[in-house]
Amino acid sequence: MIDGQPLACFQPFIDTATGRIAGVEALGRLRQSDGQLLSVGPLFADPKISPAILRRLDRAIRDNALSRMHEVPADWFLSLNISPRWISRLRPAQPLPSLKQLQRHGVAPQRIVYEITELVGDTQRLAGVVARYREAGARIAIDDFGAGYSQLERVLALQPDILKLDMRLFQAAARGGPSSDVVKALAQMAEKTGCWIIAEGVETEAELDFALECGSRYVQGFLFAKGELDFPPADAFVQRFAELRDRYVLKKVDERARLMTLRKQLGKLMNLLQAWAESSAPLCDLPKLHDYPWFLRFYQCDRHGTQLTPNLEWRDGAWNADSSYLGHNWSWRPYFYQLLAEGWDDRRLTLSNTYRDATSNQYCLTAGQFFDNGQRLLLIDIDAAGL
Repeated sequence: MIDGQPLACFQPFIDTATGRIAGVEALGRLRQSDGQLLSVGPLFADPKISPAILRRLDRAIRDNALSRMHEVPADWFLSLNISPRWISRLRPAQPLPSLKQLQRHGVAPQRIVYEITELVGDTQRLAGVVARYREAGARIAIDDFGAGYSQLERVLALQPDILKLDMRLFQAAARGGPSSDVVKALAQMAEKTGCWIIAEGVETEAELDFALECGSRYVQGFLFAKGELDFPPADAFVQRFAELRDRYVLKKVDERARLMTLRKQLGKLMNLLQAWAESSAPLCDLPKLHDYPWFLRFYQCDRHGTQLTPNLEWRDGAWNADSSYLGHNWSWRPYFYQLLAEGWDDRRLTLSNTYRDATSNQYCLTAGQFFDNGQRLLLIDIDAAGL
């Protein structure tokens, strides 16, 4: 027995291009006799409640959400959660109850996004039902993307229109560290497959910044609004979003300015180190590098990427030589062929993107410049965290 009146609350999706509300997600609630609203989430995780009761509850919540679509602007979409385990129970030619619901409420399928939740259900049968949703005009989202490997398999099978980043993974990634690289890679994968990204669980300005960094089309979370019974105006968050976006842009401009300063410092340092390398002077003649706290090491390679010299590192106010990488070839690393492509013809200084060094586990950048008539390449590794 379900205690309470099933109904939907609505949490908005903010369009990052405009700051306006683009749609809402229906969140299941039970209204108690005292007016309190309780989430239905725990009920769907309770093995003691029969699937039949849960299906009726889910249907009642969706009915309530669909019955209110006439209250919102015609360009808003409604996102509805749908369980693969229930979809998998359908017979191949059986009419889809969720599409019949739309017809009863007079809601065009084009305004609906079906969020595929959980990792259960037969993927092949699910793909067939998803194809029918898409044929009707609805869009498909995969919820909690990044929560497990099977999600990648499901993306390939269903080819969704939208990917919602797993909230726990996203929030951890916004704090930095290895999960940040993972989420950015997932976002790049989504972009290449034509998916829009939704970042849910955006609760802080730092999390919004990271969502924008990942190219999220929509953001959703308590930073703007929690789930409410009433719909906010379409432009309710435009001013706040514009302020937050402007601050984000200023941070990126500041990052760029620091990068330009770094390039100037690198140009000066590169000239000093190249002059030393061309003179074949002893190690003791190298300049002291007290003014370059981000410096890690420098070394030389031939134009094919084979290391010709030891790594020369500035540590504790002195130069140290590490010969363990002599003869290693780095041409396969992205920074090397970037340097080769961009810096070979005009011998200009080129700076790589930030990457994680597999040996030291540090975030690094590598600067390089060809010299000696293009026969040698001097490379400087930089501690990105030190910037």
